[in-house]
Amino acid sequence: MRKYIASFLIAMSLGASAAPYTPTAENIKARQEFADNGFGVFIHWGIYSMFAQGEWYLQSGISADEYKKAASAFYPANFDAAAWVKAIKEAGAKYICFTSRHHDGFSMWDTEQSDYNIVDETPFKRDVIKELAEECHKQGIKLHLYYSHIDWGRPDYPKGRTGLKTGVPRDKEDWNSYYNFMNAQLRELLTNYGEIGAIWFDGHWDHDQDSVPFDWQLDKQYEMIHSLQPACLIGNNHHITPHAGEDIQIFERDLPGENKAGLSGQEISRLPLETCETMNGMWGYKVADQNYKDTRTLIHLLVKAAGMGANLLMNVGPQPNGEIPAAALARFKEIGKWMNTYGDTFYATEAGDFPAQSWGTTTRKGNRLFVHILSAETADIDLPLSCKVKKAKRFLDGTPVKFSKNKQGGITLHLESVPDDIDHVIELETK
Repeated sequence: MRKYIASFLIAMSLGASAAPYTPTAENIKARQEFADNGFGVFIHWGIYSMFAQGEWYLQSGISADEYKKAASAFYPANFDAAAWVKAIKEAGAKYICFTSRHHDGFSMWDTEQSDYNIVDETPFKRDVIKELAEECHKQGIKLHLYYSHIDWGRPDYPKGRTGLKTGVPRDKEDWNSYYNFMNAQLRELLTNYGEIGAIWFDGHWDHDQDSVPFDWQLDKQYEMIHSLQPACLIGNNHHITPHAGEDIQIFERDLPGENKAGLSGQEISRLPLETCETMNGMWGYKVADQNYKDTRTLIHLLVKAAGMGANLLMNVGPQPNGEIPAAALARFKEIGKWMNTYGDTFYATEAGDFPAQSWGTTTRKGNRLFVHILSAETADIDLPLSCKVKKAKRFLDGTPVKFSKNKQGGITLHLESVPDDIDHVIELETK
């Protein structure tokens, strides 16, 4: 089982005034299930897909009023929730995180809080989240919902550092109005669509350059979510230390402890961890971005995340017609084949015994340590282990593997040849 250090009294906060948060037994159980799942699929989809320029297209300087006209032509005729869930489940993912409402403010469900939604404003007239929720429940996969704290098109949203060129006037900014709107929408999502595995917030960073710290009133919002569904996990992609009330810690485009993308410099907390990454270069659909990562790279991301005790949330941006791009579906099938063979070395494991090495990483399940050799230059693999190893064998076929103690105090595996497969796994029985 993938472990994390859980405390029934978690008071991590951005300020001393935040109230202590005591997660329920249902929530603690959900955290462990989440950690054991290891792999989720992120879906960025909305009317921005029609422009085929990514999910931030409204930020490019166009008018919000002109942008909104796209809703009247949004008709994803090929959307099939059952097909989506089936393909994602067969890839080995255990949960889906879907963008219920992105920064453009368009809601992908039949919300009563605004007419700017997929049922009222499009000829499609179907509640996408309802269909997706029903299929997730039917096929036994968790549904998480992304929700933006930002709205570039609503006059009452207090503007931050983004969405300033949309033509929306600033004289009607009203935090209380906007905050109540958000909470009413969240209440709908947590009341009308069955069990929701997590609420995944984004946009907190929009006010990270304010001269006076902006009060998002997260405590009250988080309390409402947990009161409606105690097992619903809360994560916030704010790129800072987790706030009281959050149940998972998110890292964007980086593994925990890395900061290559400049978005993940925060310390690693005691919460379950998740890193999100794109299959190509964009989150939302961009017609010019066909630079999909190859299967080897994606599997290595999954394994490296698991080696750090973290989940990988792998993103795909569906096309405006409702289809998942063919390149993404092909990757799903290939990842699924790997999971069918090596899933035991990935699911319900915990971080390995030592930091990742140049050749790869490790995951642990009880007294079984799985050595994931991802990029070796020699047939002799040094492991900086402190525990005693009783046996070593190839995970794939059980063939014994020779090993010896080395001068550094660990052991060296002696393979017959330099492995060149995507992930050459050696299973060690440790004491």
